[in-house]
Amino acid sequence: MGTDETDIFFRHRKDLLLRKRILQKRLSVPSVPVFYTKETNMTLTRRDITKLALGATAAGVLQAKPNSKFHGVQIGAITYSFRSLPSSAEDVLKYLVESGISSIELMSDVAENYAGIPKVERPRVARGEKMTPEQQQMVKEGAENVKKWRTSVSMDKYKALRKMYNDAGVDIAIFKLPVGTGMSDEEVDYIFHATKALGAHCITMELPTNLELTKRAGQFGEKHKIFVGYHNHMQVNESSWNAALAQSKYNSINLDVGHFTEAISKSPIPFIQQNHSRISSFHLKDKMFKTNGGGNRPWGSGETPLKEVLRLMAKEKYKWPANIELEYDVPKDSTVTAEVAKCVKFCQDALA
Repeated sequence: MGTDETDIFFRHRKDLLLRKRILQKRLSVPSVPVFYTKETNMTLTRRDITKLALGATAAGVLQAKPNSKFHGVQIGAITYSFRSLPSSAEDVLKYLVESGISSIELMSDVAENYAGIPKVERPRVARGEKMTPEQQQMVKEGAENVKKWRTSVSMDKYKALRKMYNDAGVDIAIFKLPVGTGMSDEEVDYIFHATKALGAHCITMELPTNLELTKRAGQFGEKHKIFVGYHNHMQVNESSWNAALAQSKYNSINLDVGHFTEAISKSPIPFIQQNHSRISSFHLKDKMFKTNGGGNRPWGSGETPLKEVLRLMAKEKYKWPANIELEYDVPKDSTVTAEVAKCVKFCQDALA
C-alpha cells in the first residue's frame, strides 16, 4: 500500500470508528473489538468499510428496545390482537418487539399459563344440548383445582414475567382478568395481587349489567389501590358506565373507541372530553357507524376518528394507554405482526 493509499485507508478507518462510537452511544451497543491495525498490513476496501458499518448498525437494531410512546401518548396493544398466533408469554413478547410496541394489556391466559395454572379439561357439548352429570362434575372439579391454585400460588412467576417483559422494553400496564360472580374473596384478592406483581395499574373486564358485581369489584380495587376498567362492545351509550362509576372512584372506563363509535354512530370525542377523569385506557380500532352498517375496517378507512382522538390525547396530556386491538381481516399477503406494526405507524404519523 502506497503512502497516499495508506493515508486514505486510515482516514476511512478513523471516520468509521467515530461513526461506530456515536452509534454505540445512541443504541447502547456493546463495544466490538476492531482488528484492523497497521501491524496487520491488511488492505481494507470501501466495500469492507461499508459492510462493517452496516454490521454495526444491524447489531444496534437487534438490541434496540421498542418505544411506542409518541408525543407523550403511550400506544400499546392487547394480547387479543395476536389471537391467531401461538400465545405463550415468550411468543407474545416476540410479537410486541417485532411490532415496535412497548406497552401491553396482558390477557389472563398468557400470564396464568406462564405461572403454571393447572390445565382444565372442558367437555364438548353440542349447541343446544345440556351437559351430562359427569360433564358437570368435570367442570366443577376443574374450577375447584383452579381456585386452589389461584389462592395458593406464589407471585414469583408473575414477577419473573414482569422482569422478562421489562428487560425487553415492554411495560405490562394492564391485566385482563375479570372479577367473576362466583369468585371467593381469596380469588379476587389473587387477581389484584397478580396485577401488582406484573407491575400493572389496572385490571379490565367486560362492563356487566350486574351492579352488585361492579360494586364488589370497585371495593377490591379500593382495597388494593388498583383501577378496574370496564370494557364495552356495541351494547352501550353515553350513560352506560354511570352507575358503576358512582359506586367507587376505582371503577373506571376501558373505552373501546371503535365499538363505541359504531354503537352511537357519531364521534366519541365529546364523551372522552366529558369523562376523561374516569378513563383508564383505550382500545383502538376503526369501525363504521352502526347506521352505515358497522363493522371493522383497516385503519384510516372507517368512520372512527382515530387521528383526532390521538391528537386530543396529546393536546390534553391524557396519560392512559391507547391499546391497539387488531380486528380487521389480515390481508393474504401480510401477517398479524405486520398489520399491528402498520397500526403503530398510523399512530406515530397521527401524532407527528
